[in-house]
Parts: sequence; structure tokens; C-alpha cells
Amino acid sequence: MNEKESLILQLIKTNPFISQIELAEKTGLSRSAVAGYISSLTKDGKLLGRAYILPNKKDIVAIGGSNVDRKIQSLKTLQYGTSNPAESSQSCGGVARNIAENLGRLGCDVSLMTVVGEDPEGEWLLDYTKSFVDIRPSQKLSDQPTGTYTAILDNEGEMAVALADMSIYDSIDQEFIEKRWGYIAAASMVVMDTNFSDDVLKQVITRCEIENIPLCITPVSSPKVKKLPQNLQGVTWLIANKDEAEALSEIEIKEEGDYFKAAERIHKKGVEKVVITRGDKGLIYYTKEGEAGAILPPKVEVEDVTGAGDSLVSGIMYAYLKGLDTENACKIGIACSILTLRSHETVNPALNDLHLQETFKKYF
Repeated sequence: MNEKESLILQLIKTNPFISQIELAEKTGLSRSAVAGYISSLTKDGKLLGRAYILPNKKDIVAIGGSNVDRKIQSLKTLQYGTSNPAESSQSCGGVARNIAENLGRLGCDVSLMTVVGEDPEGEWLLDYTKSFVDIRPSQKLSDQPTGTYTAILDNEGEMAVALADMSIYDSIDQEFIEKRWGYIAAASMVVMDTNFSDDVLKQVITRCEIENIPLCITPVSSPKVKKLPQNLQGVTWLIANKDEAEALSEIEIKEEGDYFKAAERIHKKGVEKVVITRGDKGLIYYTKEGEAGAILPPKVEVEDVTGAGDSLVSGIMYAYLKGLDTENACKIGIACSILTLRSHETVNPALNDLHLQETFKKYF
């Protein structure tokens, strides 16, 4: 900021209801000049909108998807082309939304920047989520349905097919992010999934690098990871599974060493810290500081794997904000995922910082 912008911002902090005429009188500027400076401050995220709202400092802003997740499981051997007796369940989902709720339950101050439809599903999602997360950066769209993910499971719980209706994310453009940049600028950390367009992903990555805002990317799937730009300068963390890492690194992972080769390739794109998950075999990490290692998870009884990856990311980000090193942050992430694996819910309703610390101490 230059001297005039600093003065205007200070006057607004003192009196958020000050008019442009009063600002002009106190600064010796014309009203049009004041309007120009205010526009610049808003674009830079120092102000939110025309009402001179100052952004509140947050630990994390989560950007990306919020869906309704539905599971329909056949009670008998699945037969195609006919009706099957089944039981169904519905829960809040979406990678960014899940991470935001996890972090909110852990005591972090979190904002969620997402879109839902102006429909009962969208109302339900935001109403539930706002108990843990600041949803003010989110938006309801009247002309789009809320995203849904429907998994059809056989009688043994294995997925037969999944259907994703998420066209609502195609309507998000760079202007959507620009109007809400104040929330991002006021955050200590940004976590973003890959549900939005490649232009939006590149926009957030580039600007976070310019403004030195730590950024974590967590891909949604191997097809969607391909929306990321080749240059990943500005990405502090990238946390991916095997398939996503293969798609991003263009390396086929067959054995232990291939995980580190893929991580090194991703690091060379500009990522500072790379984590690749390996299911029940834990994860590997690789950083620009020369840290590298594998962490094996303890054996635990699994109720449901849904949401375990999102809770892993949440635990790592929680630990990173607390100042832990990469290895211990990853261990905290695994401890957080253990709590989710023990629950039938996508986000364990019993999750809190005390339970997370107890689980970490028990297994690590």
C-alpha cells in the first residue's frame, strides 16, 4: 500500500461508516480519487465490498466443493436391469466442506468458500456446516442444483457405480474469487480442492504466491488433478493419493521407490511439500528442505473409509498451523484419519482436539 491507501484504511478502521466525502475532506483528495483508492483496497483484499467491511483474520479458508453424498447399498446380490432391495443414507460431503468441518471441530477458525443451489439440499448443507464454519464467503445459485455424489454399493459394500452431478462448479469464474479475495487475504492458510475450473485454480495459486499466502492443494480425483497448471509455484502442500500422483507426475507407481520419484517430479513443478497417500500402507512425504520418509499406519478396526482422506489433510493442516515439522504433521494427519475410519460418518462427530491428541499419543 502507498501512503494515501494506508491513511484511508486507517480512517475506515477508526470509523467503518465514514463516507467518501468525509474521506476526501480528511485526506485532501478528490472524491473520485478516494473511490479509486477504495476500489484498489477492495481488489487487494484489504476491504470486503462497498460497505467498508474489514475482513476478520482466519486460520484457514477452504475453497471448493460442497455436495450431498448419498449411499445406496443392495441388500442382496446386485442384479442389473431390474429392481434391487436396498437401504440408503445421506450425508454432507464435498472435499473442501469436509476439511472445513474437520478443522472447525478441531477448534480452528475456518471459512468455507463454495457454491450450492438455492434448493433444500443447499439449505441443508449450509445450515449444518455453519455450526462449525464461517459460511459467509459461500454463495447460493438460483439457476443451478446443489452438487450430489451417489454411490451404488453391492451387498458386500463394494462400489458398483458412482454418479456425480456437479455441473454447478462450472459456473464459478475468476470474478467469484476476486469478489471474495478479502477472505483469502485475511487467512493464515488456504486449502483448495480441484472442483473449480483450471482458470480459477491457476488464479488462486498465482495470487497466493504473489501475496505469500501458504496454500494446500488436495485433488478430488485423477481426472480433476489434470486441471492444475504445469507451474505449481506458490503451492506449499500438495496431498494426493496414488492415482492422483501418477496423473500429476506422469509416472507409473509400481513399487516403493516410485512414490518418491513421483513426489520429486511434483516438487520440481514448484510444490514445497508433497505427500502421497498409500491407503492401508500409510504415506510418504518429500519436501524442498530435503525431508523425505514413509510413515506406516497402525492397525485399527475400520468401520468406513469414507472421508478418511479429507480428515488426513485436515490433521496435517492443523499440525502445520501449530508449527509441527513435516513428519509429525503427517503423523497427526494419520491420527485424524484413524478417528474417521472408526466412524460411519464422513466427518466423525466425536472429533475434537483432545481426542486427536489422545489418538496421536496412543499410536505414535
